[in-house]
Amino acid sequence: MKGERLVICRCEEITREDIAEAIRRGARSVAAVKRRTSAGMGLCHGRTCTRLVAQVVKEELGIPPEQLKPATVRPPVRPILVSSFEEEGD
Repeated sequence: MKGERLVICRCEEITREDIAEAIRRGARSVAAVKRRTSAGMGLCHGRTCTRLVAQVVKEELGIPPEQLKPATVRPPVRPILVSSFEEEGD
């Protein structure tokens, strides 16, 4: 198929073919594709590729958009000091 080597996730260098292969092996959601390929786990945390991954999943499975479960989003977390939570004067 034309475009199989198209890079969908630039951060992890995941191609459309990689995603299609994950679907052939049983992935049925964006989250399942993410677990099998690491698409969306790069520096951008899926901000640039999640919609593209979802589009490939919908196309490969032939399902309408409303039937695709949305991916869970976990923003990057940075450690902070506990003292940041203390009130002034403590």
